[in-house]
Amino acid sequence: MVAMRRVVITGIGLVTPIGYEVETVWQRLLAGESGVGMITLFDASNFPTKIAAEVKGFNMSVIGESESDWELQDRHTRFAVGAGFKAMVDSGLWDAAAKSKLFQYDSDRIGVYTGAGEGEQDFDNFTKMVLASVDGNPNGEFDMGKFIKRGVEILDPIKELEQEPHMPAAHLAAMFQAFGPNANCLTACSASPQAVGEAAQMIKRNETDLMIAGGAHSMIHPFGVTGFNLLTALSTNNDDPAGASRPFDRERDGFVLGEGAAMVVLEELEHARKRDAKIYAELVGYGATSDAFRITDIHPEGRGAIGCMKQALEDANLTINDVDYINAHGTSTTVNDRVESLAIRKLFGDRAYKIPVSSTKSVTGHLVAAAGVSELIYCILAMRDGVVPPTINYHTPDPDCDLDYVPNKPREQKVNVAISNSFGFGGQNVTLAIKRFA
Repeated sequence: MVAMRRVVITGIGLVTPIGYEVETVWQRLLAGESGVGMITLFDASNFPTKIAAEVKGFNMSVIGESESDWELQDRHTRFAVGAGFKAMVDSGLWDAAAKSKLFQYDSDRIGVYTGAGEGEQDFDNFTKMVLASVDGNPNGEFDMGKFIKRGVEILDPIKELEQEPHMPAAHLAAMFQAFGPNANCLTACSASPQAVGEAAQMIKRNETDLMIAGGAHSMIHPFGVTGFNLLTALSTNNDDPAGASRPFDRERDGFVLGEGAAMVVLEELEHARKRDAKIYAELVGYGATSDAFRITDIHPEGRGAIGCMKQALEDANLTINDVDYINAHGTSTTVNDRVESLAIRKLFGDRAYKIPVSSTKSVTGHLVAAAGVSELIYCILAMRDGVVPPTINYHTPDPDCDLDYVPNKPREQKVNVAISNSFGFGGQNVTLAIKRFA
């Protein structure tokens, strides 16, 4: 039997509500500086939820691109390209100034795998189409012919195309001459870690040597906020935006919607060694399961969550005693936080109480499809610096959530092995495990 090839992480990139330079994001995360504020991207004054974690100040000039060249691309694509560019430069594979290969990798052996969400719908033009469809009609009846006619007149075909979830992967491939596998998955909050896990499998099976993998999403728009409000999933703590995301706290009242992107460069170990690459960590475990229960509810006994953590540890040839840190899915919803805590207790037994568990969504909000890989990067940085980030806004203990959530302040902690959990709407669960490279 041929041994599976080893996969290491050699580049990281972030675009988040607390910054878009990795070190800035990391320091703000450790300081507990919330990225949550009042929604400014549209008028949310009539919504139950008026807060979100928006990306502020990022534009394509940050990576040396002309903003005008990207005006038809959606926020999720611009975020993805920004994070991917930073990851490729960080890896030493790409020359930022020359915008060309710094190391002459084989373009046929590099691919892209994203877990990216859909772009923002053209809400303004959509409303114009609706108004045209009822204009002059008796009793305001809807006329599909008028609706389509107006749409043909005002919609931009390129902008319509750019809303598609696969477009970030297409732009990343074009920018970095990645002629290998190109894919996108959209499994809600589990999308980006699933993309990383599947991309790593491609490298292990010798289908490729390098993969740019991660996710991007922006749902801070009228349709996105409407949907989550109808599900009563969002916090309505509008009077205290910075304190609204309260994972594991008894007073939590829902998650805070965020946006952004996170990308990593995955590389086959010997390929990385040949070019003397900086290695952040080894990606050693990937577990994916389905609750097969309810679309919006995690299974009450945590069967899917237990299963994916167990799979990831088995894939990594690790035991529960090897894990030094868990970055929780930790959404700040009543059900998720209780069931995730239960799943950790069931799998880890008494050791569950000895492992620091934190939710960085308390600072960044929930980046939806991009959340999991941003949190994987926080695990990498915790391993690098020997400090684990806090769960901020933790003030009132919940008897159902009784683990060590690293409340409110970071903690010095040597991390040799970390796992990151992501549990998505629809019941998709993913756990990634990383190990200090030696």
